[in-house]
Order: sequence, then structure tokens, then C-alpha cells
Amino acid sequence: MIVLRNISKIFDTGNVSLTAVDNVSLTVEQGQIYGIIGYSGAGKSTLIRLLNGLEKPTQGQVTVNGQDISSAKGEALRQARLKISMVFQHFNLLWSRTVRENIAFSMQIAGVPKAKITARVDELIELVGLKGRENAWPSQLSGGQKQRVGIARALANNPDVLLCDEATSALDPQTTDQILDLLLDINRRFNLTIVLITHEMHVVRKICDRVAVMEEGKVVEEGDVLQVFTHPQKPITQQFIRQVSQYAEEEAFNPELTSELAGTVIKLTFTGHSTHKPVVGELTLRYGLPFNILHGKMTQTAHGVFGQLWLQVVATDEQLNNILADLQQSDIEGEVIKHV
Repeated sequence: MIVLRNISKIFDTGNVSLTAVDNVSLTVEQGQIYGIIGYSGAGKSTLIRLLNGLEKPTQGQVTVNGQDISSAKGEALRQARLKISMVFQHFNLLWSRTVRENIAFSMQIAGVPKAKITARVDELIELVGLKGRENAWPSQLSGGQKQRVGIARALANNPDVLLCDEATSALDPQTTDQILDLLLDINRRFNLTIVLITHEMHVVRKICDRVAVMEEGKVVEEGDVLQVFTHPQKPITQQFIRQVSQYAEEEAFNPELTSELAGTVIKLTFTGHSTHKPVVGELTLRYGLPFNILHGKMTQTAHGVFGQLWLQVVATDEQLNNILADLQQSDIEGEVIKHV
């Protein structure tokens, strides 16, 4: 478990003090994939460096599996870092070493016997899908293969926590999905806690259990991914949610286009089993009203599907109230976007 209590990090740049992380408190449970999302300058990279002791907090406490990382020094900090590995955006491979030698490097530093290193490297090469490339040089690898080496190297010493610092932002969309699938498989296979920072909501949607949204050093929104996706509270979160549609090359629905439509426009949000219900058909049969489908989409997350559907109908106030009540009974959230 990772616990951050009232963490702040202030950098003194001479005449000006810069608050990179501002009074952040978070809890990451064992085995979770936890996403931290924000734009450049939000403080997320500083926050992840506080988790492995590369930065010391100005105030607050960082605890990883019961050990206070924020106050650890010397040998205690070195031993703690062996259990907190990191995957980097730009791979950070040693260009003068082969795939096998890159993966072995951290174990050599830790003093692991040679026979164990050989066996562990073979195991990791198989795990990350690099069989047959173990003797290749980094210059001979694609971006996705380089990141697979980085992941294998990070797993070499059997860490308890894996920190991913923009691990997919240098990759194309298809390779990004492959790396995310690998991380998800590793998480589920070994119950490994993963903290992943990103500026891409697609990454969060695909594999994360929980997400924290950062802006100007603060966590402005936090919760289960499905809840945050279906009920984003802050403008920055809503902006990130729209980003997923752009990634999938879908056009987002613009409610302003309904201004000239008669009657009522209702936005339906549904999750889990309710995504399989014939909602429009049932409403049409029950009320004898023609429901016009304006827009709809389904989104897959690591914990299930959620969907959104925009309907237009001409109905009385009484009919509208009954429609909303029926939707609620079916565990579907109905929001009136426009009513004339």
C-alpha cells in the first residue's frame, strides 16, 4: 500500500518559490493500477519522484508498504528503492549493452549471483515477449521493443511497486495498446501495484482502477475510473474525457446543435448490465412516443463498459417526469439537456 499524507514540494528558484505539489493526500491499495493524469506542469512527475525518494517532500509523509520513504536515507533508502522500480518515457536503455545485458544490469548492481541473473533474465524475456531478440542492441529495436526491455529491467528485482512515468507517450497508438496490455497482464499475474502518470485519458481508461486528476500541483478530482468517466466534476476532467473520443476518432456530441430541435433532449448514462437493455424500444412502446436518437457511444474501461445516449422527444411535463423515473428504476441516469 502507498499512502501520501499532506504532501507538498516547493522548489526554491532564487527569488521565486515554485510549489510543484500542493498538499496532496492519496492512498493506493496493494495490487491496484493507479493513474495520475494532468497536463505538463501539473506536478505529476514531481509527485512520482516523491514516491521513490528521488525527491524529498517539503512537508508531509510518503509511506510505501509501511516504510517512510520521505525520511529514509542511505542504505535504508537504497534497499527501499530496490522494491520500487520505474519505467521511463524515453526508455533510458544502455546503448552499449544488449537486451539481455540491459535487463541484467540492475541485478548485477544489487549483487545477485550470476546463475540467478541468467535464469531471471530468461524468464523476463519470455514474459515481455522478446524471445529471439535477447542479443539485439537497443539501436536495432522498435520503440515498443525498447519499452518492453525497460519493463523487464524494472521487474528484474521483483519489486512491490512499479512506477510508470509517461511510459507510452513516445509510442504510436497501436504500440501503446500493446504495452498497456502487457502492464495489465503483469499486474494481474503478480498482483503488482502500478502507479502510472500520463496526460492521455485513453491510458487511464484502458487499464487503471482509480485515477487522480492533477492541476497546478493539486489533486482536483479522484475516484474509481468508471465513476470519474461517467460523472466528471471538474472542467479539466471533462476535457480529458473528451480526449478519449478524439483518440478513438469519434466525433463528440455537441449539445448546442439541439438548440433548434423541438421538445426535450435527454442524455442517458448507463453502466454494467444496463448497457444491454433495449432502452429506446421500451420507452417507445410504453409511452407511444417517437424517440429520436441524436448520438450515442460506448466506452470500455478496465472495470466494465459505460455508454451515453442522447435522445430527443416531444413530451408533456408529466410524461417527462415518468420517463426519468422509469430510467432511474432501470439504473440509468437521465439528464435533461434541453426542455421546451
